[in-house]
Amino acid sequence: RLLKLKESFIAKFGSAPKFYVRAPGRVNLIGEHIDYCGYAVLPMAIEQDILIAVEPVKTEVVQLVNTNPSYLDFSTSVNNIQINKTKPQWHNYFLCGLKGIQEHFGLNNPTGMNCLLDGTIPPSSGLSSSSALVCCAGLVTLKANGKTLSKVELAEICTKSECYIGTEGGGMDQSISFLAEEGTAKLIEFSPLRATDVRLPSGAAFVIANSCVEMNKAATSHYNIRVMECRLATKLLSKSKNLDWRKTLRLQDVQANLGVSLEEMLTIVEEVLHPEPYSTEEICKCLGISLEDLRSQILSQNTQNVSTFKLYQRAKHVYSEAARVLEFKKICSEAPDNAIQLLGELMNQSYISCKEMYECSCPELDRLVDICLQFGAVGSRLTGAGWGGCTVSMVPTDKLNTFLKNVKKAYYQNDGQRLALENSGIFATKPGRGALVFVEA
Repeated sequence: RLLKLKESFIAKFGSAPKFYVRAPGRVNLIGEHIDYCGYAVLPMAIEQDILIAVEPVKTEVVQLVNTNPSYLDFSTSVNNIQINKTKPQWHNYFLCGLKGIQEHFGLNNPTGMNCLLDGTIPPSSGLSSSSALVCCAGLVTLKANGKTLSKVELAEICTKSECYIGTEGGGMDQSISFLAEEGTAKLIEFSPLRATDVRLPSGAAFVIANSCVEMNKAATSHYNIRVMECRLATKLLSKSKNLDWRKTLRLQDVQANLGVSLEEMLTIVEEVLHPEPYSTEEICKCLGISLEDLRSQILSQNTQNVSTFKLYQRAKHVYSEAARVLEFKKICSEAPDNAIQLLGELMNQSYISCKEMYECSCPELDRLVDICLQFGAVGSRLTGAGWGGCTVSMVPTDKLNTFLKNVKKAYYQNDGQRLALENSGIFATKPGRGALVFVEA
């Protein structure tokens, strides 16, 4: 693949690349929509990745070309980075990583670059192709400008810089992209960022299946509304417990400030919040603030016009999912005889919570999960933001081949659009390695 990319690079730019950078996609095994609430998640890097061939140049221009002809070429001055939030096109994700590194080092005259990009992560599938591109671009810019940072620093900068495109993410995708190691999943904890190895049981494979429904986090409001609903639930829970609600930003902060367990937080949610949606008026009344204050001080730019928020359901999902992550890690560490069954049950509970409490599934994902469970998965759930994208299923190794064959037949072969994705749409994956730089010898 590197040789092929090198040939294409020479054909396009008339000279050879000086180095290559790769950053992997990821699958989240458990812990959906809780990283931005401050809770640990449990992803692994996949083998699919973004690979960029790079040649630093003397001009002030960055030229971006994609091996996929459906993504248009793009060039811009390195000293005038404009990121368009309204239409999240592929090159804007590269610009996020570039701008993040520029700003971190205060680079006044950053190096121009010719870049040719090749990606094997299915786009808008919940496998983090956009974050992999941001991370890859960050590492490209770092290397081209002769700077160095630790993996943790890179992950934190790339997490912040992805916000330039309007995604209020939590940092899981960028962290696993840099911190992943071959053969192990990772428990990723935040503030401070740290990663702990989680050895998965040997008798099971993890299978990713694409629902073929595309979901672009930056282009939809669903994702950012959920982030706000968690923030609002944080404020109301804090106020009810006489905490400084103005300074409390995440659901994890409420738990930490109260010094209680996740189980106790679930009881508090039941006591304090009601299952019916909250209107903006009711939220203002609970907090004793005006609608103007709510909009200017709490809501994000892209959620100003939302009139109702579900707080009880979102908080319930977050606290129960955070507990499932810790339980998943504990089972992997203790490795009881029935570990595969126990982990499968946690994945199934996670899926039900995502579907019913967080409402981030869709009919196609529901159908795909049903099919996977029907044909031998011990656990199956949506992965990534949801509303489309992929499922991840845990399948006993001895059932893997029949499982793949049956799911292909049931989900992909009876639909023209899906049939085209039959071979790339479903695959087993092992924990892959994190981002790397290759230098031309």
